[in-house]
Amino acid sequence: MSSIALLDIWTPGRRGRYIRSEYTVSARRDLVIPASGMPRHAVAGVAVRGLESATAGGDLGGSKIRPGQNGAMVDVGGAPELVALDVDGTLLRTGSPITARVVAAVRAAVAAGTYVVITTGRTLLTTRPVFTELGLVEGHALCSNGAVHIDVARGVPVTVRNFDPAPAVSALRKLFPSMIFAVEKVGVGIWATGFSPGEFSIGDYVLVDDGALGSEPTPRLNGWWPDGSLEELLHRLRSLEVPGASWVHGEFGPWLTVAPDGVSKGWALERLRTSLGIAPTRTLAIGDGYNDREMLEWAAHSVAMSNAPADVRALADEVTADVVDDGVAVVLERWFG
Repeated sequence: MSSIALLDIWTPGRRGRYIRSEYTVSARRDLVIPASGMPRHAVAGVAVRGLESATAGGDLGGSKIRPGQNGAMVDVGGAPELVALDVDGTLLRTGSPITARVVAAVRAAVAAGTYVVITTGRTLLTTRPVFTELGLVEGHALCSNGAVHIDVARGVPVTVRNFDPAPAVSALRKLFPSMIFAVEKVGVGIWATGFSPGEFSIGDYVLVDDGALGSEPTPRLNGWWPDGSLEELLHRLRSLEVPGASWVHGEFGPWLTVAPDGVSKGWALERLRTSLGIAPTRTLAIGDGYNDREMLEWAAHSVAMSNAPADVRALADEVTADVVDDGVAVVLERWFG
């Protein structure tokens, strides 16, 4: 039997995740068979309606499809209604602008009525320039790993989830005497005990001692250990216990971020999804870091960048292209291209 196209079918699986199956469409134009020739998910032999119009981006059995690479047909089901996007390592390479292709893909998603939610470990102040680059003028964003919810139109926080950083500073100082700490002052800047590489210069940067640093609630405490490695940092952190707080380490170098216990990107996205009335199966998340793990586990369909660590990639339903190869656009263009 000769075939005219390939068809990727995405169907809801466990916990709302999508399962991808590949099929060939027969020259008879009335059958779909698994590309391997063996039955998959009991859909071999299902009738295909409207194949002629489908090749022009029409409807196939109630699912939107479009021509894919090399003439293949790509079934995109229905477009996601909430798309969560990390920033550094996902939307852009840190220190570089967002590429024109990624900007166009994000704007197309917004124009289609999808909620595009910037979901980042960045502060409110360092996230605002991302809105400008993408042309986002309304909607929602989640900063400080979900602890700060921003109204994009006003550029101000809607909610802030704080914790007392003093116990964490005390416990970490005993483990890492030379560690440099920094806490976020939402909408104002940073208080820090020293200078760390890669710190953004937007807003105030005030040098303080440990006592002042831990004197006020904050949504985020960062720590950088200039004298150690990531491996040694992780080894010592095994003994860290701070009531009311949790932590996540960075991908590169001896960094960690301490946050209110239970707060994560996934936690914040679920709260937002519920408030917007979006079905769990209509969510998509794309990220690359350890602070994206809960977000990837939350999404109905999760995508990791190919530049993500191996154990982050293993959590995702799919791995897209590297950030330098516009991996976000590669995904979004399936629905909004």
